[in-house]
Amino acid sequence: MCIAYIAIGVNADWPLIIAANRDEYHARPSQPAQPWQDEPDILAGRDLQAGGTWLGLTQCRGRLALLTNYREIPGNKSGAQRSRGELIPQFLRDERSPLDYLAQLARQGAEYAGFNLFVLQWPTDTQALQLAYYSNRHPSGQPQRLDPGVHILSNAWLNTPWPKSLFLKETLQAQHFDGSAPAVESLFQGLRNQDLAADADLPQTGLSLERERLLSSPFIVSPDYGTRCTTVITLDQHGQGTLRERSFTPAAQPERQHDWPLSWPSFHPHGLPPSTHNSNRAMHGPLSHLTSSKEIS
Repeated sequence: MCIAYIAIGVNADWPLIIAANRDEYHARPSQPAQPWQDEPDILAGRDLQAGGTWLGLTQCRGRLALLTNYREIPGNKSGAQRSRGELIPQFLRDERSPLDYLAQLARQGAEYAGFNLFVLQWPTDTQALQLAYYSNRHPSGQPQRLDPGVHILSNAWLNTPWPKSLFLKETLQAQHFDGSAPAVESLFQGLRNQDLAADADLPQTGLSLERERLLSSPFIVSPDYGTRCTTVITLDQHGQGTLRERSFTPAAQPERQHDWPLSWPSFHPHGLPPSTHNSNRAMHGPLSHLTSSKEIS
């Protein structure tokens, strides 16, 4: 996962909206989002080379995590380092709060190449919403508790104003999402943007100018490396929602989409029943299908 728009509690009717791109080498084998055969409550894609994932959630327990690599100069990685993809299933299996889990992880941060990790525990009648973030490259060295709102996670620290991060924050506009098919498609299209940033606005992370340009758009296209899939997760205030994943060829052509229903607790951000709110009300009932997978022509 290389860029993610995360909106929590911004829209009263759709309190969880995530739209994210996974960028990776096209040759690296992976499987699309689906319940894991060995752990059916985990819904995630899977990196078939190292066994982990970049984005995952539990279908019933209300836990979610997403990971991006922290951009570093090539050659700084050690072959002995552990796979960052293992962190997401570790959190999904864990019973500790997001902050407690990240506090333990912070003591092991040096064992991994640079990463950013966002974790979430959905609220229930007796438990408040919990959001947290940790990067093993952040100067504080400590996990951070997050407030609800819009957060952008790319390959720098959380909410770093890189051009593509600012583009997503300004254009996706979670507060206007109404649950309709066009609204969902607008999230996909926002992540589909291939406009490169101006050279003067590019970050300086130690890569060549050509590489910085290539990586500056939300959707990356090149023969060897690029956006492999876009994932959109939406959940309404009643805890009903969908994970939708659209996969792409190296030429950036959509080739497959998977839709998975979600059922989490109703959104009680402070352990209280949700307030009456009529704006952006979705006009359809909860999902009833099990899943769908289709080729896109």
